[in-house]
Amino acid sequence: MTTEGDLSALGAATPKLIFSQLLRVPTAREIWETRNLTTATILGLLIIFVVRYIRSPWRKVPPSPRRLPIIGNALQLMDKSWLVSKDCKERFGEIMYLDAAGQPTVVINSLKVAFELLERRASNYSDRPRLVMAQEILSNGLLLSLMSYGDRWRRMRRAAHEALTKRAVQSYHPIQTKEATILVSSLLMLSTRLNPDKQFQRLAASTVMSILYDYPTIMSEHDHTLEKIEEYILRLSHAAMPKSYFVNIFHWMIHIPARFAKWKREARRQFNEDYTMFKGLLDRVRVDLANGGNRPSFSASLIQNPERNRLSEPEMTFLVGLLYSAGAETTATSLAWWALSMIAFPEVQRKAQAELDAVVGRGRLPTFADAPHLPYLGAVIREILRWRPALPLGVPHAATEDDWYQDMFIPKGTICIPNTWNCNHDRAVFGEDADEFRPERHLDDHGELLSSPIETNQAGHVTFGFGRRICVGKDLALDSLFINIARVLWAVKLERARDTNGRQVPLDTDTLVDAGLIARPVPYDCVVRPRFTGMESILAEERERFEIWK
Repeated sequence: MTTEGDLSALGAATPKLIFSQLLRVPTAREIWETRNLTTATILGLLIIFVVRYIRSPWRKVPPSPRRLPIIGNALQLMDKSWLVSKDCKERFGEIMYLDAAGQPTVVINSLKVAFELLERRASNYSDRPRLVMAQEILSNGLLLSLMSYGDRWRRMRRAAHEALTKRAVQSYHPIQTKEATILVSSLLMLSTRLNPDKQFQRLAASTVMSILYDYPTIMSEHDHTLEKIEEYILRLSHAAMPKSYFVNIFHWMIHIPARFAKWKREARRQFNEDYTMFKGLLDRVRVDLANGGNRPSFSASLIQNPERNRLSEPEMTFLVGLLYSAGAETTATSLAWWALSMIAFPEVQRKAQAELDAVVGRGRLPTFADAPHLPYLGAVIREILRWRPALPLGVPHAATEDDWYQDMFIPKGTICIPNTWNCNHDRAVFGEDADEFRPERHLDDHGELLSSPIETNQAGHVTFGFGRRICVGKDLALDSLFINIARVLWAVKLERARDTNGRQVPLDTDTLVDAGLIARPVPYDCVVRPRFTGMESILAEERERFEIWK
């Protein structure tokens, strides 16, 4: 039995005992046992790591370029010209993995993979990645195209879809027909050598503003409302690029107080200004309806159905504003590529004009009723959208759960970028001549439009996107392209410009001018000539008819 004195003695002796043990030289046996224990521990940990590595699905992500420290493959992801090149697909296959500063990303380079993942597995790939600056700060979470899949997205998407169905957009045909007539007139009124890009941009802006807000036709490029909206589009397109702001890559930066982050203060100020501008346009329609106005517009359809749409004022305001930014620039860009192709491939222009002469004749302008009887013209439009998509890289999707494709692992949260350019030039679907501009690929032996491949949802291209995120305004865009292309080709010839020595000016049909998310052709000039005598008088009668409809 230990007494209190024994415990006191033991306590006094303990420091001496510990100190002596520290100074004691370990025996050989103790050294051997310690070394064995250390070796066994290291070996055990090594086995655990090896087993976990072997079993880890991350070993089986798709092929990837070599990564740099910290930033990974962020530089390759920012290089649009490399992503749409043949080299990208040939080196890394149909699906390529990129690590952008820790963010898993895949680029889908083939139609087969895009259709399997983004269409057939749409339930897992309908989300959007987190674009902090463009969506959360500059748009306060109200941008439909970048919104996460959920209740708000479904409400806003349903409201847009119901107002832009194939049948509903027919109510906008008078607006589109009027604008096409103005386009033809403006091309003829200018000098014989011109860059048509400004006319295409004016047309697209005026058409979309009229459809969305019943806004008066915009004849002047100095219209302040249009300038403000164009500035908004440029800001938004810039903010959506990962390289534009650190916060797009390092999401934790959104928590920096605004007083220490000038970029955040500036973005919030811009949001307030943009909201005020778009709400003012919406209020203008509301006042017109209250005063008995009844002309069709997208805004009017939203205002007149508040119970069905269940949209708040900010949701309604930014939904309409987004449709402008999504529609105007892409339409103008597609028309720019189309005019360039008509100059570069004059035999295609001649065939389309011969079809117009046979179906429409030269006594009247083409109308929407002629569309079913103009299959070659339909093939030209399909081929333009396939050959030179306005958005060469589609808007990114995001995986909501882990997934596997042909033994390749796609982790939850992966950003999935559909490489629209490579999908539209997929030789497995469009043949070995997929890089060529050839409208005949969309026609059968009798000259009628073919049923396009299932991978393209029978569209002949995937320029409008995939799955539940496909462009909601695609039918409106197709109608606008048809009536403008038909009326221009009916009225005029587009020819290659010549220099002062009479030599044809070279054309560049391959270089993409990077304009944010949009890729435009290199600026070019062309010559516009009337096709036949009497065309101007028919056009003048058409202008006079539309002057009473304002």
